[in-house]
Amino acid sequence: MHFEPPLVPAVLVQRYKRFLFDAVLEDGRAITGFCPNTGSMRGLTTPGSRIWLSVHDSPTRKYRYMLELVEVAGAPVGINTGLPNRLTEEAIRAGLIGDLADYPFLQREQRYGRNSRIDFLLSDPADGRLCYVEVKNVHFSREAGLAEFPDSPTTRGAKHLEELGDMVEQGHRGVMVYLVQRADCSRLRICDDLDPNYARPYIRARQRGVEAFAVKCRVSATQIAADSLIAMDETPPAGL
Repeated sequence: MHFEPPLVPAVLVQRYKRFLFDAVLEDGRAITGFCPNTGSMRGLTTPGSRIWLSVHDSPTRKYRYMLELVEVAGAPVGINTGLPNRLTEEAIRAGLIGDLADYPFLQREQRYGRNSRIDFLLSDPADGRLCYVEVKNVHFSREAGLAEFPDSPTTRGAKHLEELGDMVEQGHRGVMVYLVQRADCSRLRICDDLDPNYARPYIRARQRGVEAFAVKCRVSATQIAADSLIAMDETPPAGL
């Protein structure tokens, strides 16, 4: 997807109250904007970081500027959690994620499991099995070339893993897609030290037959797009 209109560069002053950030535009103006990411954004909130903002002139919006990218070690990183599903759908349709493009029907946000919604439900009338696809946004990295998920505890994420395993045991497919909004990573690892209560259900889900894919993106101030699969580091964490 292309950013239209083009993103505006700025310098981050602070991100606070989860939804807000202060920044200074190139012309020296100080602004407050909306942050479309309620997570910890670990490693992406350093004051003085170069950032890029989308501009919205709708009279119904409280804040004109919205944070989209943060530069880390010279590379732009996407932080907007509203984009991963859209980018993953583009990746599916482009044939980047296994055989998922072979399914003729794709439905979004379908109810399933224990009062949950699956991001994508794929189906083929010629095959009675359904394919449940759950998407997770990834932007955390502590080691060069390595993306990690999650960057903070997520009980909701653990629940999704259990429910995908249930679908597999009912004869369907369960697929986890980790959408990495950065281009500087060549593999992804489950972050067991920050959230062992996600790592354990992940191991169990894989043992039950849940599939896992990591997709990295091309990211620039003009566009962000799913690019290619990267390796999943499946080394069992020590002590789990």
